[in-house]
Amino acid sequence: MRQDRFLMGILAGIAVLAALALTVHFTQRGRLTYGAENTPEGVVRNYIMALQRRDYERAYSYLSDFTNKPDMPQFLQPFTSYQSRDVSLTGIEVTSVSTAADGQSALVYLSLLRGGSGLFDQGYRESNNAELVLQAGSWKIRNMPYPFWNYEWSSPLSPAVPEF
Repeated sequence: MRQDRFLMGILAGIAVLAALALTVHFTQRGRLTYGAENTPEGVVRNYIMALQRRDYERAYSYLSDFTNKPDMPQFLQPFTSYQSRDVSLTGIEVTSVSTAADGQSALVYLSLLRGGSGLFDQGYRESNNAELVLQAGSWKIRNMPYPFWNYEWSSPLSPAVPEF
């Protein structure tokens, strides 16, 4: 009889912790807001947040004018089909920013946090970067890592790319 009470106490504690975790998850989920758009890291953050919120028009507005820039239907296609799951399972941390000497381009160094696919697969961390250019006084994205970018949009880098 005493063991049953102890077991019931443990189960009740687990239930309370699970309910608390779910409550925190669902109440904190929509609290992130868009940030400043006058810095390269702010544009990268807002672009990723727009993709995660499925605000594709806003995400598209952060793209620079580049050789293989997709039109809106081409931009939507991967995000409304096969890449949407990867976007939702990937987070980022901005590790540093490097701006070219002329101030017209920047690299935002990122740490991508890839979600695991199972109970024992914890995911992994990957270093990558985003390329931005200054166009008409606003920072715009020229290249991003997958899953926030589609490889079909990338064009070979020209020799005129500034070194950082």
